Amino acid sequence: MTAREEHLVELVDNDGTVVGSTTVAAAHQPPGQLHRAFSVLLVDPAGRVLLQQRASVKTRFPLRWANSCCGHPEPGQSLRNAANRRLMEELGVGPVGLTEVGVHLYFAEDPSTGRVEFEYDHVLCAAFAPDQPVSPDPTEVADLRWVDPEELRADIAAVPDRYAPWLVGVIERYLQSAPVAGNATVPTGGSGAAGVPAGAASGSTGPTDNAAEPPGGR
Repeated sequence: MTAREEHLVELVDNDGTVVGSTTVAAAHQPPGQLHRAFSVLLVDPAGRVLLQQRASVKTRFPLRWANSCCGHPEPGQSLRNAANRRLMEELGVGPVGLTEVGVHLYFAEDPSTGRVEFEYDHVLCAAFAPDQPVSPDPTEVADLRWVDPEELRADIAAVPDRYAPWLVGVIERYLQSAPVAGNATVPTGGSGAAGVPAGAASGSTGPTDNAAEPPGGR
């Protein structure tokens, strides 16, 4: 078993209440165990979102296009700290100010690997200028591109197998939370909002906030 598969995730019920913990490996074996995750969207001043193409070595949905960064908080770890740590590990950026714009619960099976995703996924957004430097880890990220979210929603509907299955829910939460779809600002509220102003450094809480998620954690 790899270090990544031994990483602990937080098991939750349909309301997001913690009910236990298990390893990444166990959570993603069929039939799957519902666990907490997060999906980050970096948004530029024009309202475009940064997508990453998942590396070929990913154990779930390799080479699919997904949102800017994904991961799992460890039990007791704050979402903001976990997300900023993954942004640094995957893209070499951060910390950034993160706002939670919603949650979606989804289930998906990866036909190529036999793994499953069954996640209570917190969608986090942050303002990010497209000229800011990024340094993607090639074991995590195959490619990056900026895209208009409305165009992305249409392309997901037309060619769903090009994208990670959770991305449609991530984009919907972002568009529903924005005052105007495709606006030039990151939403600062909405369902389950974390209340962190865009551009502000995130705080630190929780006993395991110094624990990094191993590469490929989601």
